[in-house]
Amino acid sequence: MDPYLLRKLNRERAARRAVIHLTDLGDGRDRVICEGDPVAGPLGEAVAAAFRSGKSGIAEADGRTFFLNVHLPPARIVVIGAVHISQALAQMAKIAGFDIAVIDPRTAFATEERFAGIDLVADWPEDVLKGRPLDAYTALVAVTHDPKIDDVPLSQALSADCFYIGALGSRKTHARRVERLTALGHTEAEIGRISAPIGLDIGAASPAEIAVAILGDIIQHLRRRALRGTAA
Repeated sequence: MDPYLLRKLNRERAARRAVIHLTDLGDGRDRVICEGDPVAGPLGEAVAAAFRSGKSGIAEADGRTFFLNVHLPPARIVVIGAVHISQALAQMAKIAGFDIAVIDPRTAFATEERFAGIDLVADWPEDVLKGRPLDAYTALVAVTHDPKIDDVPLSQALSADCFYIGALGSRKTHARRVERLTALGHTEAEIGRISAPIGLDIGAASPAEIAVAILGDIIQHLRRRALRGTAA
C-alpha cells in the first residue's frame, strides 16, 4: 500500500471516521475513499452499501472487480441514566457488538452491583463527555426523566450529529424538552431527529421490552443512516 494512502487511512480511523480501502483486482490500483467522497454509478452504490453494512467484500462495477476493505469506527451507545432499562440495554448491546457506557451522577443508581462488567461512570454527563466526546458513530440514549441530567448531553448529541438520539418520556414531557432545546439554540429540524417516545413502537411495557425497542431503533438508524454528503 502506498505510504500516503496508509497515512490517510490511519488518520481517518484515528479520528473515528468511516473509510474504505478500494482495490481494483484487475490492475492492483487502489485508493482510499472517505465517507462523503463522490463515487458515481454502480461502484458508488456498492461503496454506499459497504459504508452502511460495515462488511468488506468484492463488488463488480463497470466490467471491473474491486475489493472493498471497510473500516468503520466501532459504534458506541452512551446511556444517560443508570435505570432498570439501562441494565437490560447494556447487556443486550454487548451481545449485539456495541461498545456501551452508562453515565449517571446519582450514586444510588450508578453502582457496580447493578452494572457489573459495564463501563459505568457516576458523574455529571457534561463533565464525562468533555473527555469522551460524542460523534457520528455514537448513539445517545437519555432515560433519567431529569432535565438537569438529560438536556446537556441531548444538546451535545444534536451538535455532534450522533447517528441516533433517543429520549424517554411522554409526548407532553417531550414537548417541554423541545422548548428547552429550542432555547439552547437548536432548530426544529435538529430537534426532530430525537426519537421520542424512545424506541421502536412495538408495544413495549417492561424495562427489558423497552430496551429491546431501543436497541432495535438504534440498529435501524445505524444501518439505514444517511451517509455524509448525501441527502437524508
